Amino acid sequence: MRLQPVASDDPRDVLRALRGAVLGAGPAIALGAAPALPDRVPAGTAVVLTTSGSTGEPKSVVLSRAALTASALATAARIGEGHWLLSLSGGYVAGVQVMVRALVTGRDPAILAGRFTPQAFAHAVSGMHSTAGGERVPTYTSLVPAQLQTLLDASDDPDVRRALRSFETILVGGQALPAAVRERAAELGVRVVRTYGSTETSGGCVYDGVPLDGVRVAAVDGELRICGPHLADGYLGDPERTAAAFVTDASGVRWYRTGDAGTVEGGVVAVTGRIDNVIVSGGVNVSLDRVERVVQAVPGLETAVVVGAAHARWGQTPVIALAGPADERLLAAARAAVAAEIGKPARPDRIVALPEIPRLASGKPDRRAITALVAAAESGSPPPRP
Repeated sequence: MRLQPVASDDPRDVLRALRGAVLGAGPAIALGAAPALPDRVPAGTAVVLTTSGSTGEPKSVVLSRAALTASALATAARIGEGHWLLSLSGGYVAGVQVMVRALVTGRDPAILAGRFTPQAFAHAVSGMHSTAGGERVPTYTSLVPAQLQTLLDASDDPDVRRALRSFETILVGGQALPAAVRERAAELGVRVVRTYGSTETSGGCVYDGVPLDGVRVAAVDGELRICGPHLADGYLGDPERTAAAFVTDASGVRWYRTGDAGTVEGGVVAVTGRIDNVIVSGGVNVSLDRVERVVQAVPGLETAVVVGAAHARWGQTPVIALAGPADERLLAAARAAVAAEIGKPARPDRIVALPEIPRLASGKPDRRAITALVAAAESGSPPPRP
């Protein structure tokens, strides 16, 4: 099967190409900043999406039509069908899934093109007036936490507030959603569902801790593993990485090893962080994801990011990166909260003020870039070149 790169950042171009890849006769499409890829892929492939995530090397994930469609139909079974607004990058799996969900129900998504702002969001929502049989069609969208935070901060604007409240469901994923942000949304009457998944699972496959129909999640030696019809076929041209990430158990069931630490109790999935996002501070293993969740619960630090930094005495220590001035009162509150919930060795050592928080195209914090900026800021060196 032929593979056709889609170089355009315009989501309308991605939508046109995706329509043929998912509903038509192809070709399969390649999205993301991919290295050189072969021009042929296995039959049934719809999308090859290259992503490096917030850490690690680029990987080209092979997603079949069957996997993408299974994910889209499972979402519809859980939250309902309707008219979708695409507010995310078309080169990111959550954006792809918004388009696939729309395509499989025969209704093109509304598209927020250009820079994401509260005003642009409200304007895009104002044009969503679909009806069927004289009844209003429910509307849906998918956001990352930073986008939801931006909209909530602008909710004094009645148009933004009306837009947020108009959705039957807003899916929020890509990273952990701070509890304080979710509580603000609920107080405003915004219906938010937290999603968990990855490119390898065709996007979100666990909604508010409960796996979608057909999805199974297990914790094996503390690592979450996922199986179901939505799994990727593997990594294009990388059989060793594919074999390491996708494993088959004794009963012949194929599982994806997420690399995330977590638990499954009573059918509810809880993610506690990345297994590899751990530093050793004074001889104690400290999960930066866990520290970050506690820090983000402190008022004023909802958008903070916690990374590891060098420390003369402890070797490494958690550091809070924040867009804006570094307030020592916020640091004191964060240290107290972390000490109470996790323990003193996990307390953040300092706050580093950055002009802005670098983000990946997916909206996730770019942790490698943030770590480099923190190191440069503290050394007095010029920031690293992007």
